[in-house]
Amino acid sequence: MTVVETVSAPTDEVRALVDELERSLASEYPAEQRHGLSLDAIFRPHIEFFIARLDGIAVGCGGVAFFETFGEVKRMYVREDSRGLGIAGAILARIETAMRERRLDVLRLETGVRQTAAIRLYERAGFRECEAFGMYAQMTPDAIAASRFYEKRLDSA
Repeated sequence: MTVVETVSAPTDEVRALVDELERSLASEYPAEQRHGLSLDAIFRPHIEFFIARLDGIAVGCGGVAFFETFGEVKRMYVREDSRGLGIAGAILARIETAMRERRLDVLRLETGVRQTAAIRLYERAGFRECEAFGMYAQMTPDAIAASRFYEKRLDSA
C-alpha cells in the first residue's frame, strides 16, 4: 500500500532520497544544467514536500513550490526498484491536491531531456510542453539546453 505524507523537515529518509536523486542527475547532466533545490531550500514556507511510502518504507518524494499564479513540481523521485508501481502518480496526485487547496490551477515543471520515464509520466498525466518559465526564462541558453518544460492546467482549482 502506498501512502503519501507531508514532510516538514529534512529527515534522514528525505536526505537519502534527495541524495539518490542528485547522484542520478549528476551522472547525466553537468552542474550548470541541474536546477534542483538544495535540501534546505525544500523546507521553506512556500513549498510543500511529500514522501511516499510503500508498506511503510520511504521509496519516493516530491514537492510543489507555490508562486502567485502557478505551482512548480520540485524534486520528484522514486527509487529504481519501486518504479512502475504507481508511486510517482500518487505523489503527483497529492501535489495536485495541494494546488487545489491553494486555489492554483497551473502546475509547471522542469525536467531533463534524458529523464525519459519522467517525461512519459508527465505527458500521461496531462502535462504539455511549454516555454521556459519563472527563473528558467532568465537563464542562459546553455544552462537550460538539457531542460524540458511542462505545464498542466488543473480542473476545478
